[in-house]
Amino acid sequence: MRLLTFNCHEAWVHQLGTLDAELDIVLVEGRYIEGWDERMRPLPAGARRVSLQQVMVEQPDYDCLIAHNISDLLACKMLPGPRLVVLHTTLEGRAANERNELVADQARVLLRQYLDMIGGHAVAISPLKGRSWGMAEDIVPCGVEVADYPPHAGNEAAALRISNEISKRRQILMWDFHEAAFGDLPVRLVGHNPDLPGVTAAADWDDLKDILSRHRFYIHTADPGLEDGYNMATLEAMAAGLPVLGNRHPTSPIEHGVSGFLSDDPRELHEYARRLLADAALARRMGEAARDMVRERFSLDLFAQRFSRSIELARQKWLSRQAGRNE
Repeated sequence: MRLLTFNCHEAWVHQLGTLDAELDIVLVEGRYIEGWDERMRPLPAGARRVSLQQVMVEQPDYDCLIAHNISDLLACKMLPGPRLVVLHTTLEGRAANERNELVADQARVLLRQYLDMIGGHAVAISPLKGRSWGMAEDIVPCGVEVADYPPHAGNEAAALRISNEISKRRQILMWDFHEAAFGDLPVRLVGHNPDLPGVTAAADWDDLKDILSRHRFYIHTADPGLEDGYNMATLEAMAAGLPVLGNRHPTSPIEHGVSGFLSDDPRELHEYARRLLADAALARRMGEAARDMVRERFSLDLFAQRFSRSIELARQKWLSRQAGRNE
């Protein structure tokens, strides 16, 4: 199988290495970093970096063109082959960021019309993302491999949170709530946040694994109307054996009191945090429960099975559209 995709959402794209496919990754210009961001993930197995111009000249025979937004879809409009767009965000979250409610309605209509026109397919990484776009027929959650992460040490009595561009996403991340619950506790922030002094991304994936291993628990808070109760970093933290603390979100994978603590009261969440900071053994037991849950519900094997089916659905829609044009 041969696939084409674009170099954003590196942690997600890295999962495609499980499909045993030849993977061409188009290097998109104008991002916060040029090329593939090795700090997030190494290049997937079987992948090569290409330019769109190179692909246009070579005209490879792709089994599927995998886009991450409407811009990606338009960029590859001259290439033949089945095409699929991955819905990584909610439209409501995007509108909140841009302070423009019309963005959501316009994007929803535009994407639906364009996919119908080209015979394309959409897959969402969660039911919330799918419903937001009005395309909840195909849902493929992210996957993590527990065996990729070392045993959890938890020797640093500190919490961890991983997020890029926090200042632009305060509403989505419920940052005021985060600060109220954890503001006076030892919390390390990791990610691309150039406006936050002392906050940097991990050097690479191995460094990130080491950071996860050392910290006592992980934090994820999110507005239920704008974002899921977990993300890729949360699943990584759970795979690494960290319990998770956050607000009571309907899509959170955390079982309160078993694999972490959830509360909509920042004072109560603060007390849960202090409890874990003081009790490494408790954090270790809860982290093991989090690890077991990820192994059961978010394995890379499940991702590969589900996404292979999504590629087949894209292929069927593409062939059906081509047949309709030839009638």
